[in-house]
Amino acid sequence: MLSAAEKLMQTTVRLECLLRNGKTSTGTGFFFSFKLDEKTRIPLIVTNKHVINDSTRGTFVLTKRDDAGEPIVGSYEPVQLDHFESHWLKHPDPNVDLAVFPMAHLLNGAEQAGKNFFFLPLDESFIPSSEVLAGLGGIEDITMIGYPNGIWDIRNNMPIVRRGITATNLKHDYNGLPIFVIDCACFPGSSGSPVLIFNQGGYMDANGNLTLGGTRVILLGVLFAGPQHVAEGEIKTIDVPLQQLSISMSKIPNNLGFVVKSQKLQDFRAQLAAGA
Repeated sequence: MLSAAEKLMQTTVRLECLLRNGKTSTGTGFFFSFKLDEKTRIPLIVTNKHVINDSTRGTFVLTKRDDAGEPIVGSYEPVQLDHFESHWLKHPDPNVDLAVFPMAHLLNGAEQAGKNFFFLPLDESFIPSSEVLAGLGGIEDITMIGYPNGIWDIRNNMPIVRRGITATNLKHDYNGLPIFVIDCACFPGSSGSPVLIFNQGGYMDANGNLTLGGTRVILLGVLFAGPQHVAEGEIKTIDVPLQQLSISMSKIPNNLGFVVKSQKLQDFRAQLAAGA
């Protein structure tokens, strides 16, 4: 039986893209689903537009599951798709850096081939309503799950978890856009990471009321940018044991991240439902 934290660590997937210019890039996606009715769900991978833009081929890795429906940690299979960008549905608003990949066709094909993959999607119930937002304070602890600089546990197909706080009030749109800011170490590769409130054992609301026991998970949004200070690069030779390394230090992260609010995911619902 997976703990709540272990379940969250199964919600993400590492994306690797081959771009038209021949370079490769990495990013983060996470599983999400819309429930149309009691029998119909639309499984998706969510990431940013900029992660999959100009990609000619994409690869992600899915963990296999056993007959009991549990993940077989360390047993996984890469899935590679050509014309990768064309498989994604992009948010129509240029100010919303979100894209979704409908997974049903891929999962059905895998099952027909005798392959069963494990994934745990978040869904609309994790998106905070106006009532839930009203109960949050101006500063909240956050958890972010992803693949900073493409780093992952390749042996077990597991992501990296980071912690931080909200740097702007979730109840307001930062600079008039449907985004907020977090104070957390954000690096390339983390784009597309889910940003969550994850409380175990208790939490306090905006009015100082303490709730004890249970677990609270709220999907606040999706990381899409991490501002950096840019300085003129200077090549220096650094002595390390047994070798010399020439490095260029020109970008300085300031540990801030910009996050698209999770409510914007609901904008995909009607279009996906129409095509279901």
